[in-house]
Amino acid sequence: MKKRRKKDHQFPQLIHRVNIRVRFSEVDAMRIAWHGNYAKYFEDGREAFGEAFGIGYYDYYRENIATPIVNLNIDYKKHLNFGDEIIVETEYIYSPAAKVIFDYRIYSAKTNELMAEGSTTQVFIQPESGELLLFEPEFYTRWKIEHGFIKK
Repeated sequence: MKKRRKKDHQFPQLIHRVNIRVRFSEVDAMRIAWHGNYAKYFEDGREAFGEAFGIGYYDYYRENIATPIVNLNIDYKKHLNFGDEIIVETEYIYSPAAKVIFDYRIYSAKTNELMAEGSTTQVFIQPESGELLLFEPEFYTRWKIEHGFIKK
């Protein structure tokens, strides 16, 4: 089991929550949400986070940057069923390295019980060549300054 990430209180917390309903197409023959859909719920949370905080997929696309996931971790606590309403909480985790890290928590909207938690790590690459960028793009540095992660 993954240890919970220790919070660094010198940085602001950026957290976004989005409500999602578990759809019929997301459950398996046992009538529970298929385990692979949790990664999709994380992506839904990441997309909503980007829209809320101005660092969405279109921002990367406009800058000709791709951010593939190189690490995905999911800890399943309780299963989800068809029709369950869930809250996906997405938290940005600051890193001085050229990568984007998010922690996620999935709660039952009905009981507020923790159903799953996990994290993703993304790196910056040039989409055409696949070349890994060793330094973060300027627009991302500006975003981190704007949100208080880097002092100007």
